[in-house]
Amino acid sequence: MSKVTKADIIDAIYNKADIERKEIRSVVDLFIEEIKGALVSYKVVELRGFGTFEIKIRKGRQKARNPKTGEIVSVDSHGIAAFRAGRELKQDVWALKREKNTNQSENNEGMA
Repeated sequence: MSKVTKADIIDAIYNKADIERKEIRSVVDLFIEEIKGALVSYKVVELRGFGTFEIKIRKGRQKARNPKTGEIVSVDSHGIAAFRAGRELKQDVWALKREKNTNQSENNEGMA
């Protein structure tokens, strides 16, 4: 599985729109800052057809373990950024999964 970076997104928009890269980068950066600002203010960010960003508070624990050292430490309650995919995104991703499984099944049948 490969990844797409912010620079890749900016390049893709640049190739599709008649806008300078510098302006696209500014808009993308502003968009990200707006989402961060809303989350830090305990606001939910809903992007219809894509998904919802929200802050969830994870309970602290008296006995947690540092995975590197094995040392027992206590962890305070803290916020985490959470994303829930919207209906359209879920459907698009679900369709990809089915296609991948279908292709794998066909390949496995040919091997048997």
